[in-house]
Amino acid sequence: MLRLDDGQDLFETLSTFATREGIRAGTVVFGIGMFRRATFGYWDGTQYRPREITIPHEVVSLHGTIARADGAPSLHLHGAVAGPDHAIVGGHLLRATVGMLQEILIETFPGRTFGRPMVESYGLKMLDLEPPKEP
Repeated sequence: MLRLDDGQDLFETLSTFATREGIRAGTVVFGIGMFRRATFGYWDGTQYRPREITIPHEVVSLHGTIARADGAPSLHLHGAVAGPDHAIVGGHLLRATVGMLQEILIETFPGRTFGRPMVESYGLKMLDLEPPKEP
């Protein structure tokens, strides 16, 4: 369980945590709190179409996977946020800065390594549950 504080970069903080804890296979089970800023992407079949949120929104959903790619943690996160008008915005999370706090539960799979190789036919890095062993 993690608690991130106001102003922390979500991806940087999770990547640092995964490196420090030696997480090679994991899942972000849930996250709740607030984002001060966030960018969500919608995959249109060839690229992500970004939508930036620039005012604080409450995080109503955050989940994803932690794998390894090119020797470093690789995060794939999706989420949804609610703004002051109670409208929900969500999708593939591209960037996020914590507002106030973020509480995140991470589940790990000790002894396992998930990969995230590029799948050229889709133009995306996709989760590989049984990648070749890293040197």
